[in-house]
Amino acid sequence: MMQYFKERLWLVFAILAALCWGVWGVLAKFISSDITPFTNHFLFSIGMLFTLPFIIRKCKVKEISTKGIIWGIVAGVLAVVGNVAVFQSFSTGGQAAVVIPVTNLYPLITIVIALLVFKEKMHWLNAIGIVIIVPAIIMLSGQSQILDNPGLFWQELGLKVWLLYAFIALLFWGFFSAAQKVTTNYISAEWSYLSFILSSALMAGGFIVFGLVEFNFSRQTLWVGTLAGMLNGLGVLASFAAYRAEGKASQVTTIAGALQPVFTIILAILLLGEKLASIELIGICLAIFGSLFLSVEKKKTNVPPVDVNLEISKIV
Repeated sequence: MMQYFKERLWLVFAILAALCWGVWGVLAKFISSDITPFTNHFLFSIGMLFTLPFIIRKCKVKEISTKGIIWGIVAGVLAVVGNVAVFQSFSTGGQAAVVIPVTNLYPLITIVIALLVFKEKMHWLNAIGIVIIVPAIIMLSGQSQILDNPGLFWQELGLKVWLLYAFIALLFWGFFSAAQKVTTNYISAEWSYLSFILSSALMAGGFIVFGLVEFNFSRQTLWVGTLAGMLNGLGVLASFAAYRAEGKASQVTTIAGALQPVFTIILAILLLGEKLASIELIGICLAIFGSLFLSVEKKKTNVPPVDVNLEISKIV
């Protein structure tokens, strides 16, 4: 029993990451329209600093790896650039009905990297899970125009600046999740998260230097933004822990990405009194069933594992 639980520990952390990000999604609704994405990131960075006491004692100096720290910093930069890009997509004319479903499909990028670069092997049930989860992500995006009126959705796509930003966010978030997996090949989840916080703080400082951060926010926005940053950070820490517990990038990213809006919707119903639409109910069911399929593991064999670090070095 303990062995089974240990083998599924990555799944526990993936669900925990989704829960933290789901609560973060509810809090983000309170302040998203009041501040710029750069100010938003500044508050998030402050919030993540408050999570340091949870991990600092577990960061042993002897476990430091230069490659791991570098990859952790890279992961942080990729995440921040993706966050800023999606807000830039909105500010340059992008409609939520197109931007959100497009960017929320970032797990597909991670899956491609996991299969082609990391050489991850998937159970055939995992493939079914992915097929189920993709429409679930779109349904749970809160913007289902692609399903309600697909003709209009595709008509709005074109060579436009806002769409370029949306695809940048899609790519960078997908690369971010893959970089997380690589980071944990070198260092612990705690050191991975610490390097992530470092990059996040450095970029926040850069935003301040270039005058992109506006400090005219209210005290309530400060507290809500900081709390959201803490939860966002804990979600990142949990995802690092999932990868460190030998969770596959193709599974961890997809499960966390699909279940995050599930938790957000449920909390919004309980705390904000929002109504549950039928399409969201279907999306929740699909996300849960898809996650169950994705949690299935292939039986381990005696074939030597692929050296992920070697595969990465061939590319970079």
